[in-house]
Amino acid sequence: MTTTQKTKITVKSIVDAPLEKVWDYFTQPKHIIHWNNASPDWHTPRAENDLQPGGSFTSRMEAKDGSMGFDFGGVYQEVEKHSFYSYIMEDGRYAKVSFRKVPDGVEVTETFDAEMENPVEMQKNGWQSILDNFKTYTESEAKLVRLHFEILIQNTPKEVYRMMLEKPTYEEWTDVFSPGSTYIGTWEKGSKILFVSLGEEGNQNGLVSKVIKNIPNKHIDVEHLGELKEGVEIMEGKEVEMWKGAHEKYTFEEKGENTLLLIDLDSSMEFDEYFTGIWPKALRKLKEICEIKHEKKSQIAG
Repeated sequence: MTTTQKTKITVKSIVDAPLEKVWDYFTQPKHIIHWNNASPDWHTPRAENDLQPGGSFTSRMEAKDGSMGFDFGGVYQEVEKHSFYSYIMEDGRYAKVSFRKVPDGVEVTETFDAEMENPVEMQKNGWQSILDNFKTYTESEAKLVRLHFEILIQNTPKEVYRMMLEKPTYEEWTDVFSPGSTYIGTWEKGSKILFVSLGEEGNQNGLVSKVIKNIPNKHIDVEHLGELKEGVEIMEGKEVEMWKGAHEKYTFEEKGENTLLLIDLDSSMEFDEYFTGIWPKALRKLKEICEIKHEKKSQIAG
């Protein structure tokens, strides 16, 4: 009887950051989606991670042009916080990631079983590129984290899209964020739009943005460009850099007669916890609005 020895591949990188930060940025989904790609034409739009023995993880990796994609996942075997973890991939291969303090920061080492379809060198280069992206992301000072929220609404994508954006109902559900919330402008592709909160003295404060994409009843992509302070548009400066280039995306997926509303947004680290707490409340309010109107419409039709 003979056994086949699996080829093991190892990649390493030294990250100039504290151990706790390196661990968090490597394991938290809100960070994983920013660095988990081997080349600029690929990205990870979504990740899930239950970091404990027996827990599972999944990263959705896709070509940015939408031509292809796949899920990469596995189940954790051992986990020692700030030290190492191991896991079994969905195809049965074993991998281990270790974190070790060194004079220049933290050495991150990944060792994994090679697969049989691609050359070993190609696999090593791909994993090393992803690890190099992680190093760049973690060492960078400017940070935007990607947040994801979703909710199932008992109404059609057309109606959810309409009620989410039309000013009367928009002001109703966004009042959760700040009383007096509204917008100035239109949702047409390429147009400028101001997201405004009216202060006690009627001053307009908020964000200066642009609608990058608007496919009615399907998808909206808004990019934030600057800030609005007391009615004045501020497009440059340290505070503006916190938001400049951040995106806010709404996706409306048809689920039978219902709509799965997906929200993906970039947030500065400073507002991470705030948005994590407030967005689900706003979405529940939007769901309530859409479903009440849907129920009334159904009663009238009946």
